[in-house]
Amino acid sequence: MAYTEDHIALAAEYALGTLGADERAQVETMMAVDPAFAEIVQAWAYRLGVLNQMVGSVEPRPIVWENIRAEIARTAAAQEQPARVEASPPLPPPPVPDSFSLGPAEPPSESSQPLETLHPEAGPIEAPHPEPDALPDIAPQFIPQVHAPDANVVRAPQAPVVDDGNVIRLEGRVKRWRNVASAIGALAAALLVTLSLQIFLPEALPGALRPAPRIQTVEVKTPAAPLAASAQYVALLQGQGGGPAFIMTIDGATRNFTVRKVGATPEPGKSFELWLISDKLPRPRSLGVIGASDFTARPLLASYDSEVVNGATYAVTVEQAGGSPNGQPTSAPVFSGKLIETVPPAPAQK
Repeated sequence: MAYTEDHIALAAEYALGTLGADERAQVETMMAVDPAFAEIVQAWAYRLGVLNQMVGSVEPRPIVWENIRAEIARTAAAQEQPARVEASPPLPPPPVPDSFSLGPAEPPSESSQPLETLHPEAGPIEAPHPEPDALPDIAPQFIPQVHAPDANVVRAPQAPVVDDGNVIRLEGRVKRWRNVASAIGALAAALLVTLSLQIFLPEALPGALRPAPRIQTVEVKTPAAPLAASAQYVALLQGQGGGPAFIMTIDGATRNFTVRKVGATPEPGKSFELWLISDKLPRPRSLGVIGASDFTARPLLASYDSEVVNGATYAVTVEQAGGSPNGQPTSAPVFSGKLIETVPPAPAQK
């Protein structure tokens, strides 16, 4: 099933614990009916779980718990106040004046007779004169409305209802992606700090995050014993006939070699080329073309190890004028030989 960006953002916020109660219940329902969505939530929890390893537990201050208790008490008191108002008995109706009594008029009793009759000797009683500024005691009268309502008022157009569902949905999506961006930024910062500590200060990390120790194997080659400074070596380069064609001498101090032509004569348009052949080298190495004069000197052996120089076979091939064009022998060797020591090294002076 393909999930939208909103589903993935919900999974990330659920792993962070920033969802409300309704959205959290929605995510838990989706996880119960959709195993693939549950795997997405678990993947986010695994990615963001690294943050828990970088943060230690912090004990809240005592004032925090006191503020929580005070807020709970205030909320409970505010909820009990409306309940008391609803539970109070209704007030008794106000007394109705005598002038609004609809029952039959009672006959005047004896006590309601004129005062002149009761006390004739007292003379007539004068009625009290009201003060000029006093308002007369007049009971209020309520007259019901009997005329028809105003048509303009009844037919007044109602205010249009604005649909703000899209705005609320967009605000929720922006808030969700802002939370996801903050979480990814925090994760990137944590990974950067972890990587820096692994490189520069690995002992400050927990054991699970420390990099594995690097083991580097260094192979140290012991150089072969160099040629003695005063030793001299000679190689007789001869063919199948047995007669020497060239004599090659090597100075042990400088590793310069000299080739002396003895009985070899090059063909017209051809040249003799000297090669160094050793099982320690992947291919034969050219030591240059042997010149037309009787002696040819070269300093080319200084770049080779003494072990290679001592154990190599030196061969001569017939190549085109100027030597092999590709750096490899183009024909089989016609003369070859190996070095032998002719002058032993001088004893060390005490």
